[in-house]
Amino acid sequence: MTLAAPTSLTHVAVIGAGTVGSSWATFFLARGLGVTVWDPAPGFEARVNVYVERAWPVMQRLGLAAGADPARLRFAATAAEAVTGAPFVQESAPEDTVIKRALYAELDRALGPDAVLASSSSGLLISELQKGWTSAPRMVIGHPFNPPHLIPLVEVVGGPETDPAVIDWAIAFYQSLGKPAIRLNREVTGHVANRLQSALWREAVHLITTGVASAADVDTAIAYGPGLRWSLMGQTMVWHLGGGEGGLARMFEILGPAIQSWWDDLGAPDLTPEVKAKMVEQANASAAGQSIAEIARRRDELLIGLIETLGTIRGRLGPGVP
Repeated sequence: MTLAAPTSLTHVAVIGAGTVGSSWATFFLARGLGVTVWDPAPGFEARVNVYVERAWPVMQRLGLAAGADPARLRFAATAAEAVTGAPFVQESAPEDTVIKRALYAELDRALGPDAVLASSSSGLLISELQKGWTSAPRMVIGHPFNPPHLIPLVEVVGGPETDPAVIDWAIAFYQSLGKPAIRLNREVTGHVANRLQSALWREAVHLITTGVASAADVDTAIAYGPGLRWSLMGQTMVWHLGGGEGGLARMFEILGPAIQSWWDDLGAPDLTPEVKAKMVEQANASAAGQSIAEIARRRDELLIGLIETLGTIRGRLGPGVP
């Protein structure tokens, strides 16, 4: 196996052109790569074109790489055709092991001997997806946060059959495109980021359904409290700073017993029909009549501004812990 240098790629393939796949295609195009896309749904070509067209002004605003051009988007009639000759494939098929493995049976025959296949799966185990395929050593999870063309994070994890050099390569490839890719040392259901946000939301559901606070107030507590710090650094570093000159060791001295008491009192709600109904009611109340499209538009506009601001500040400060 001889992998191309991560920075030398000129084209990639995207398999699966739903929201995530179309967003990946937009991102790769904006980073100056040619992209070949395939999806089994009739008329997928028009939907991908519309997605890229609508997102392109945002990509221009955030900054395009040399050679970035929507005209470098191509469509294939089959999955095999899409990946033929591609050194890297981003698979974004439905989150279903049976569907993905049926797709992999076709991809395994068509992938080049040095091509890397990354799955966007948000929670499936790569060990289950790669089992039995010739190309298993070159398969990883490359899980983005939605939408990939805006949210930088990618989580990379290999399975027991993955060549460790391929994991290194995938991380280097994503990083070369400006994505801060993190390495999971072993696979776990839900990866890292989804488990973290699920843990937070579990407590939010507990607080809401037990009457401590409304969904609107819980969301406000997150967005205007720790959420602001989390856009700059993770919780471990937040508390490391919270300990002052003594760092995290001092933080444990100061708040260790309190933190333990908070952990001991955290809720563990079940998603019963009653809990679901209560949360839907609270979410609708929090939306205050705004449509999903309106909320998404406001989110994206704020997100773009935040990305621009953080990029400017980090560029001025130079490399650092955050």
